Amino acid sequence: MLLFLDVDGPLIPFGATDRPYPRYEAAAVPPQAVTDHPLLSRIDPALGPRLAALGCELVWATTWMDDANDVVSPWLGLPPLPVVEWPDEDEPPPLLHWKTRPLVDWAGDRPFVWLDDEITEADRAWVAAHHRRPVLLHRVEHSYGITDADLTAVREWLRTNSRSM
Repeated sequence: MLLFLDVDGPLIPFGATDRPYPRYEAAAVPPQAVTDHPLLSRIDPALGPRLAALGCELVWATTWMDDANDVVSPWLGLPPLPVVEWPDEDEPPPLLHWKTRPLVDWAGDRPFVWLDDEITEADRAWVAAHHRRPVLLHRVEHSYGITDADLTAVREWLRTNSRSM
């Protein structure tokens, strides 16, 4: 089971108007890790073990590309993760997110979860029509990032769909 993970929005919250952003410090970051990124402290390092505990193969699906492994993975206490390389392609069909088709291609015949803050019903409909394995496209509220409720939704989906994978 793959879990495609975006950085901006799901891990680094932005746009909140009702509260200040929390600030975190990572417990143990390797000395060679990049820790001076101005938004890094918005990422809760406890998310790393919680994401790993889902039992999925975590994959970066972000415009951060390999920088996610240099900056975000060490902060979260995760090893380097595979990175989706975004192809140069034509514009997606109207309303479809530009990541949707490349993620379905990258997944191949594997089931997957996609955590992103820009997923729409158009993406869900397109994936349902073009991918025959179980899929969860879960939209994370960018103002708050991944919450307990988001992780609970993923765990429930994994539990419910584990028999059909």
